[in-house]
Amino acid sequence: MTSEEVRTKVEKALEEIRPFLQSDGGDISLVSIDNDTSVKVKLEGACVGCSVNQMTLKSGVELTIKKYVPQIEEVINIE
Repeated sequence: MTSEEVRTKVEKALEEIRPFLQSDGGDISLVSIDNDTSVKVKLEGACVGCSVNQMTLKSGVELTIKKYVPQIEEVINIE
């Protein structure tokens, strides 16, 4: 899978997640993908400082991204 394909699939995963975050007044944006294995995202709006954002990031965002791109090893929230 090329870096461009990885980026496209990560964006698709974020599109799947975004409505859930937006329904709670938040959002998410892709910051970068490093070595096609590490994804950096930025939680926005109501998600910033939310006590459950780490749980959301790991159980929701990371699992969904890995469903689309199994080679992704980690998802990191940039504050």
